Amino acid sequence: MWRFSPTACKATPDNCNRQSPCFINTARLHRVGSATISAMRSEFIAKNLAKVRQRVRLAAEKSQRNPAEIRILAVSKTRPAEDIRFAYQQGMTDFGENYLQESQKKIESLADLPLCWHFIGPIQSNKTRVIASRFQWVHSVDRLKIARRLSEQRPADLPALNICLQVNISGEDSKSGVPPTELDALAAEVTGLPRLALRGLMTIPAPSADPEFQQTALIETHALFQKLHLDHPTMDTLSMGMSADLEAAVAAGSTCVRIGTDIFGPRAT
Repeated sequence: MWRFSPTACKATPDNCNRQSPCFINTARLHRVGSATISAMRSEFIAKNLAKVRQRVRLAAEKSQRNPAEIRILAVSKTRPAEDIRFAYQQGMTDFGENYLQESQKKIESLADLPLCWHFIGPIQSNKTRVIASRFQWVHSVDRLKIARRLSEQRPADLPALNICLQVNISGEDSKSGVPPTELDALAAEVTGLPRLALRGLMTIPAPSADPEFQQTALIETHALFQKLHLDHPTMDTLSMGMSADLEAAVAAGSTCVRIGTDIFGPRAT
């Protein structure tokens, strides 16, 4: 009997050849050692990373951009530490986490690796102390209160915490992010806080089946980024684009694409 594994790729039981690490033959599982399963999973991640890097390269070349200007941030939320180690072995060093409790365990278990951790999820006030001490980047600052707490709680022996302001470019009530009209004021306040380095903007446009609608949101975010850069020259990061809209984001000027599914496979539900 074949059992679908949470580490699955995009194949389905009807079109998969059963050779990927996404499916486990329960009748043979007792004959397959953990080392073999790990090797299969490592190969799966390596192949996916090669495809993502190729997509970034082609998208950059199409837009007459240098692929080296675009950072791939591996979104590792809900993924085991072993997957992150496999990705590191393929040259990845930047990993994005959304859930603080889960991420702390992974950061500790992977402390032997020179990884750069990015917090990309919504931030609650009671979580800022840990975020300020354990992460090198925070992409989701959208309130002055949160920025102040991160500044106050950043340990003095660590470099300045790199900050991206999250902008709610589509105006969704259910989504975090500062409205575009309030972005200038927040950027000015954050720049004045010690122990923080304002590096850029992050956005998650509203999902849409209309490519033109999404492209417009990405282009508008890039325009905001360029405007802010005039007053804040340290800003060099535009964090936008995920697995589904990587090419559109690169075309619109993204310098950091956040990729989870197309590296690690679909998350378990």
